[in-house]
Amino acid sequence: MKEHSRAKEAFSKALRSLAAMTPMLLAVIALVGLFQAFVSPEMLRALFSGSAFLDTLIGTVIGGISIGQPVISYIIGGELLGEGISLYAVTAFILAWVTLGVIQLPLEASLFGKRFTVIRNLLSFVFAMLIGFATALTLQGLS
Repeated sequence: MKEHSRAKEAFSKALRSLAAMTPMLLAVIALVGLFQAFVSPEMLRALFSGSAFLDTLIGTVIGGISIGQPVISYIIGGELLGEGISLYAVTAFILAWVTLGVIQLPLEASLFGKRFTVIRNLLSFVFAMLIGFATALTLQGLS
């Protein structure tokens, strides 16, 4: 009887979590739809040149400016890969999306101090670039 009660409680928590995530999932679907409607594959190909360094730099900058939740970045990253954008750019974009905080710099600086904020964001930028390169090189070596 005790196990039945635990299972029922776990199921109830899972349903509440799903209900809480539903608005975000719907927003992701809408965001991807808007992205596909307003950003053409030609625009993406014009932005990303195919150069490993430039693609990584552009992906890092765009990801750092358009900060968001990891779940959303994975979906957008998958769409970008589907459009032929390099793994360098997509990996750097996802890392920067999650770790950089250009939009929230003022808030972060007021909470943690300017020096900490600048150092953390610079390190996040550099490591997004480095990890973007390392991931793409590693995965290309495996294929």
